[in-house]
Amino acid sequence: MSNQNTTRYSVGSKSFTAVAINTASKTGEWIQSKLGDFNSLQTKYSAHDLVTEVDKGAETMIRNLIQTHFPTHAILGEEGVEPGPAASQSALEQMRGEEYLWIVDPLDGTTNFVHGFPFFSVSIALAHKGEVIVGVVYNPVHNELYVAEKGKGAYLKGKKMQVSSDKLLIDSLVATGFPADKDHALPINLQGLQRLTPKVRNIRVAGSAALHMAYVAAGRLSGFWEIGLNSWDMAAGVLLITESGGKVTDTLGNPYSLGVRNLLCSNGHIHDEFAQQLGDAGATGF
Repeated sequence: MSNQNTTRYSVGSKSFTAVAINTASKTGEWIQSKLGDFNSLQTKYSAHDLVTEVDKGAETMIRNLIQTHFPTHAILGEEGVEPGPAASQSALEQMRGEEYLWIVDPLDGTTNFVHGFPFFSVSIALAHKGEVIVGVVYNPVHNELYVAEKGKGAYLKGKKMQVSSDKLLIDSLVATGFPADKDHALPINLQGLQRLTPKVRNIRVAGSAALHMAYVAAGRLSGFWEIGLNSWDMAAGVLLITESGGKVTDTLGNPYSLGVRNLLCSNGHIHDEFAQQLGDAGATGF
């Protein structure tokens, strides 16, 4: 490791990646412990109250753990940002100039969590001057921790991840989501879904963008797209995919940046064909 890299990925002897891994693991374990409480909590709380409690508790935990090590770093998280695209955009704009910006989703897949459907994750990314340099996604239910550091590859359980080798869309398993924005993003995504379903092997909608992206990195899915995502849904996943040999752009094929909301990612081989289908269907969100 050259000196330049040492300064880039750590402050003093504290490694950014180690802090991200530790934070995601501890938070994920705490979230999972709450899952066990859900049935007993149901009488006391509405589902919304439980999610709020877990989301807020998890984000507080993440903030405290990161700030213990890096008190000068900025943190952008889902909690504290009003719902809706405009608020997300504005929150990101306000923090864009920060040298070190942690971008976190404390619980990606809240609906799954409420229903006990075991597909949710903690997503933690660190951007340096606007470029993601560390990405960690943790699925506590399956105890799977996906880790990427810029220029060093992406790993799952100590093994280097590699995107799938599918060359054609028709041979590919891809995923998407059903956006919460029912007026704008959802109808556009459904148009894409209708166009792509006959053109791929099959489509999955499992309810956590961060985990879907981790699955693309691990070669379990060959692609993922969704309209109207927030920066915290995807920042960590983007690095996982690019460090595993895949490709991430917006739905028009432009390079990824933190401001992207309409996301297209794949193993690289099917990317152009994938983008073409979304374009033909008028389902890019642009």
